[in-house]
Amino acid sequence: MPLQLYLGFTQRWRERRDSYRPVGEPIRTAEYDVAAIADNATAKTFIVTHHYSGSYPAARFRFGLYRHGALVGVSVYSHPCSDQVLTTVFPSARDSVELGRFILLDEIPSNAETWFLARTFELLRVEGLAGVVSFSDPFPRPRQDGTLVCPGHVGTIYQAHNGVYLGRSPGRRLLLLPDGHVLHQRALQKIRQRERGWRYAAGILEAHGAEPLSESEDPNLWLARWLPTIARGVQHPGNHKYAWALRRLWRKCLPPSMPYPKRIFEPVAA
Repeated sequence: MPLQLYLGFTQRWRERRDSYRPVGEPIRTAEYDVAAIADNATAKTFIVTHHYSGSYPAARFRFGLYRHGALVGVSVYSHPCSDQVLTTVFPSARDSVELGRFILLDEIPSNAETWFLARTFELLRVEGLAGVVSFSDPFPRPRQDGTLVCPGHVGTIYQAHNGVYLGRSPGRRLLLLPDGHVLHQRALQKIRQRERGWRYAAGILEAHGAEPLSESEDPNLWLARWLPTIARGVQHPGNHKYAWALRRLWRKCLPPSMPYPKRIFEPVAA
């Protein structure tokens, strides 16, 4: 799907493929319920099946959007890899969370996003949480054939829900696979050190044409051989960062919002 200047659509997902619905579609809230998801497996299966990343964060709280009892959306509030993601904004990592995943299926009207987000914030308050941080990734993920895994976004629903915009996270270098997904440095470390999960990590490269990494082969030499032929390096400009204080006392932790970033492009719906 080409990048074009086109506003007025909101993104949806199904089986890791995106689609678009017109902005402003009303949601009949009487048809929907929002509730905590008790077991991690249900939320994880939904996210891994439908979210473009195919990955699941370190969840602390999981909430589902249900339509007539069927699960049609999931939000996952997680603990980030570093406490500093939270403590540079709020006083305590224990009382704050990152919105790690947020996804609705393609059948759900566009206005459901902010409604679902607001309901999950209410449930977090009940759990005693006081602050939320979230990131939006503006960087498009192109496949080798030019089509997109994800076109990138600036956090439109976060802006609609009055998130405080804190600017960008630091830029970084990414390794993109031919299918447009990111090969993370943690996966490379597992391969180099043969840590737990190295076989799965090596399998990612093997699925894209690398010869199988044997038990006796030097993993560093194997990576030096196959990584340059499979993955391509790109410079990521940094994610947009937003925050919300769920308690009045914590509002003083937040600076005034910086001007919201604008959408530069949107894909034209087919």
